[in-house]
Amino acid sequence: MKKTTVLQATLLLLMFSFFAVTCKKDDDGPKPTVLTAATNVQAKINEYKALLGQNNGGDPGTKGATGFREVNWDGLTDAESAPYLYAPDLFNSPTAPRSRGIVLSTPGTGLMVSADSNNPTGTPTSFGNINPTYTPIFPPFSGERLFSPVGSNIADIRFYVPGTNTKAVVRGFGAVYVDVDRLENAAFEYFDINDKSLGTYSTPALNNGHVFLGVLFPEAVVHRVRIEYGNSALGPNDGGSVDVSVMDDFIFGEPQEVK
Repeated sequence: MKKTTVLQATLLLLMFSFFAVTCKKDDDGPKPTVLTAATNVQAKINEYKALLGQNNGGDPGTKGATGFREVNWDGLTDAESAPYLYAPDLFNSPTAPRSRGIVLSTPGTGLMVSADSNNPTGTPTSFGNINPTYTPIFPPFSGERLFSPVGSNIADIRFYVPGTNTKAVVRGFGAVYVDVDRLENAAFEYFDINDKSLGTYSTPALNNGHVFLGVLFPEAVVHRVRIEYGNSALGPNDGGSVDVSVMDDFIFGEPQEVK
């Protein structure tokens, strides 16, 4: 009787060990490639783009399993920029060149792209319309326009087959942050089509400068990215316990229809 009990216990232990090893093996699957840079971010951006493939531009429809789409905000008109709010689906137009497959949202009051220096309303650049102290601390990376949520420090990105409402997934997403003061205050969290988290990744820090974070998964699995901008919505002065941050260029893998 005692031998039988010991044998049963041993078999149960072996089965549990096998199950545990199998689960761990699943968790230890291919890891994403993470690229970060501070100050000299262009070289790292070029590396990230090279990993994704060719620039697929702004035409509607999926252009294959490789390549990337890009948004740099500088083609927006004055009417689409500060002091006016940004249309969340502007870069998922059914027609070129704005058919990029990206739609943005925020739990705040809206989204905004900063004004350039030549606008009819005299709106200050770099979100100086929200706080005049922001203009010198938010240097644009490309052109003059920057992007930020308003009324919140959170923005969500969702991907679609360019020019349609068909949900899509991408291999990765990367972007340029401006004025990240603290490592813990700027991050991307990636989610799959079922809204399961694929991990959270933080950017480097560089006060009043440019940093880059790009994450690339082995295959197209990302449907949503949640972006955290500093630890405060735009409004208060930057400094002390307040860290406000904005963004410039977005780069993401070619959107693929979910099968």
